[in-house]
Amino acid sequence: MTDIVVTGGELEQKEIDRYVQYLEDKNPGRTLKTLQIEVDGDYVNLTYELTPVPFERIRRITGYLVGTTDRWNNAKLAELNDRVTHGMSCDCCH
Repeated sequence: MTDIVVTGGELEQKEIDRYVQYLEDKNPGRTLKTLQIEVDGDYVNLTYELTPVPFERIRRITGYLVGTTDRWNNAKLAELNDRVTHGMSCDCCH
């Protein structure tokens, strides 16, 4: 449910619904979380927030782009455990 606040005047529900539809068309696949409609004479200012989009973190591990390693077989998991991490250390920075 979208939280809608109208300030600076009054609008008919039909007009509010049009602004909601406009923003949904402008942001396909996204959900409108909040909408503030500020009436300023013949103009309106729209301030809105969309619900966050979930995403999966992708990393490069042992030459493969992966999100998680839960579907890897034992050989690939062993390769991951045998990795050597390389640091950036030098004796010149003391």
